[in-house]
Amino acid sequence: MELEAANEAAKGRFKRVCVFCGSRAGHKSTFSEAALQLGQLLVENKIDLVYGGGSVGLMGLISQTVHNGGRHVLGVIPRALLPHEISGQTHGEVKTVADMHQRKSEMAKHADAFIALPGGYGTMEELLEMITWSQLGIHEKPVGLLNVDGYYDSLLALFDKGVEEGFIEDSARQILVSASTAGELLKKMEVDKNAFLFSFLLCVYIHFHGWAQN
Repeated sequence: MELEAANEAAKGRFKRVCVFCGSRAGHKSTFSEAALQLGQLLVENKIDLVYGGGSVGLMGLISQTVHNGGRHVLGVIPRALLPHEISGQTHGEVKTVADMHQRKSEMAKHADAFIALPGGYGTMEELLEMITWSQLGIHEKPVGLLNVDGYYDSLLALFDKGVEEGFIEDSARQILVSASTAGELLKKMEVDKNAFLFSFLLCVYIHFHGWAQN
């Protein structure tokens, strides 16, 4: 039932989703299962994948799943990471870029929405940059967090602490949509699109209005 609802929600909304995730699989099998489930949902909803270009870890799993399902896969990888994140066969189109900054720019340019699976520093940095770009008005695309087995509970608590201590606006906290399963996350990202747009506009207004007063 959850997957059917997610399918209906995603149809006609997203054409290409950028997924940030680890070049490792992690210790729990649930992380790999979540990557496979998300990949299958993208295929079922005829959504193409944009990702970090690696063939190992969760990146390898989701890219293979989407590619084998007949959807277009675009991987964007900095030249310096080729020996570390590509091992064996790659899936789909792989675009080599100069550095990490260009990688994120290319991924963002080709995506309609962003989703972060479990990952390390790089995954978190990419997620935070997309949240920041939304806060600054650089994009107005949904940003989702797949919080598998509570992996990101501490990060979400930190964001809430930022609001409590006055460093993050309530509107900016609403930029990020989170869920524990891929189906629930895709559904929430679609259902909440109007609320997201309102939060985005409010966040941009507060940011620049506050800047103008300083």
